[in-house]
Amino acid sequence: MKLLTRGDTVTERPRDRAALLRLISLLLQYPDAELLAARDGLGRAAAALPDSHPGQALRRFLEWFRDQSPMPLARHYVETFDLRRRSSLYLTYYLHGDTRRRGMALLTLKQRYRVAGLTPPEGELPDYLPVVCEFAALAGPAAGEAPLRQHRKGLELIHAALREAGSPYALVLDALCAVLPGLSAAERAAVADLALAGPPAEEVGLAPFGPPLHEPPHEPLHAREVRP
Repeated sequence: MKLLTRGDTVTERPRDRAALLRLISLLLQYPDAELLAARDGLGRAAAALPDSHPGQALRRFLEWFRDQSPMPLARHYVETFDLRRRSSLYLTYYLHGDTRRRGMALLTLKQRYRVAGLTPPEGELPDYLPVVCEFAALAGPAAGEAPLRQHRKGLELIHAALREAGSPYALVLDALCAVLPGLSAAERAAVADLALAGPPAEEVGLAPFGPPLHEPPHEPLHAREVRP
C-alpha cells in the first residue's frame, strides 16, 4: 500500500494534515487484500482525526467501506476509476490531455519526488492521485502539496464526476478538496468548460476524456484476485 519511499531529507510536518493526506492516499487505492485487511486500522486512523469537515467526510466514507464485501467493492472501484473517463485518477490528463506536454509533466513530477528524497513507485505513473497525496503527506504543505494545487481544477472535475455518479468515493475527494485552496469564479468557469470540451488534444478527432497517455496499471476485474 505504501507508494513512495522517503529518505532522510524529508522533514516532519504537522501530524494531523499529514495523517489526513496519508489516509486519503490509502483510501483511493485499489481495494486489494492488504487494504481490506487494514480496514479496522483505517477506521481508527479516521477516528483520530480532528472533528473537522475533512475528518467527518472520511469517517462517513469508512462506514460504507467497512461494510462492503470484497468483490462488489473491487467492482465499484474499477467501474468508478478505471472505466469512467471523467473520474480517472491520473491528474496530468485533465491539464494536458494526450499531448506531448503531458509526457513532460509526468517527467517533471517524477523529478520533483526525487528532489524531495522520495523514490517514485515502480509500475505506477507519478500523477496517480494516491501517489500525489502520499507525496503531499511526506513532503509537507509547501512543496508536497504543490502538485495538488497545480491540478486543483482536475480534482474538482473528479469530485463533481463522483458526486454525479453517486459514488461514496466522492466523500474522499470532498475531504481532499476541503484542505486545498478554494476555486475562484474564473476557475469554476474553467472547470465547467473542461467538463464540456475535455482536455487538450493534438490528434484530430481524439475523443474528449479518452484513455490516459498510458493504460492504467490496474488489471481488468476478471484478472484480479480479491480475498476477504
